[in-house]
Amino acid sequence: MIPPGTRVLVSMATYNERDNLELLIKEIHAVAPQADVLVTDDNSPDGTGRLADQLASADPRIHVIHRAGKLGLGTAILAGMHFAMEQDYDWLINMDADFSHHPRYLPPLFAGMQRHDLVIGSRYVPGGGTLNWPLSRQLMSWGINVLVRFLMRIRARDTSGGYRCYSVALLRRTDLKKLISRGYSFQEEVLYRCRRAGCKIAETPILFEDRRAGDSKVNLKEVTRSLSTILLLGLQAFFGLD
Repeated sequence: MIPPGTRVLVSMATYNERDNLELLIKEIHAVAPQADVLVTDDNSPDGTGRLADQLASADPRIHVIHRAGKLGLGTAILAGMHFAMEQDYDWLINMDADFSHHPRYLPPLFAGMQRHDLVIGSRYVPGGGTLNWPLSRQLMSWGINVLVRFLMRIRARDTSGGYRCYSVALLRRTDLKKLISRGYSFQEEVLYRCRRAGCKIAETPILFEDRRAGDSKVNLKEVTRSLSTILLLGLQAFFGLD
């Protein structure tokens, strides 16, 4: 599954995920016991950060970054990328902390890394899908992916999905300093930057499930801001202005 000697980091951003965190880490280690886990917590009022510290004190495979407050999903993912590069990991898995990205899909992600630089856990390839999404959310996701594929010339069906495995060597040669996204548009922008760095992208099917516990972090303000950022970046990419 994971080649001998390959150092793997599973990174997740958390805000009020106390009810999910411990079980999720257990299920990650049930599938990939050799993987380390990084929790980047944005000062969760529910004590997620304190729980992460307790888990880390009992298990050297768990690491925690504490941030002062909600600084945006994109910046949290970027913090995980820098941690992976600084600590010389070979692969970085990014996943949500609410079980919408289930650890059972880790083995196919690892398998795809044998021949690629970046593997996406995809909702939009055969075998993938979503559970209990309203039509409005399906249409918005479909529209964003069509727009990104066209403007940014990315050959992937699921450009907005956050369940991914990155080669850390790829991240080192990707111009991460150019990233401007702080929120959900980070997923599309970093994929574009990786494509510009010459990465080989693959997709493996996943079933995206709604969170098991807690409240969704999606809100209209963030959706509007992310759509605006995607459109701006897409037009810059399409006309070669980036």
